[in-house]
Amino acid sequence: MKKLLIAALVAGSFGSVALPAAADVVIRTAPPPPRDERIPAARHGYVWAPGHWEWRHGRYVWTNGKWLRERHGYAYRAPTWVERDGHWVMERGGWRRGDRDGDGVPNRFDDHPNNPRRD
Repeated sequence: MKKLLIAALVAGSFGSVALPAAADVVIRTAPPPPRDERIPAARHGYVWAPGHWEWRHGRYVWTNGKWLRERHGYAYRAPTWVERDGHWVMERGGWRRGDRDGDGVPNRFDDHPNNPRRD
């Protein structure tokens, strides 16, 4: 029984290990222009994440867009490439807090941030 308790404590501690955040990707060459994507029909409860260029193994690789399950109270921001001092930096996309009414406009930019009718 003692060994089982110790094993459970050790296994539980692995779940709490903090990993470092992904490092910024900085490239000297500009990414190619975005590809035209055919966006499938809208899906209730999902948000479209557009495709984007990623840097892998020393070259740009296109990642296709996909539907992501909607997260109430969050707004999705797509990854983008930004030029800074002659280099290109990828700003990671992801979910950002602050969209209480789920209209895709962060509350700080929304004229009516708590409008349940989304108008």
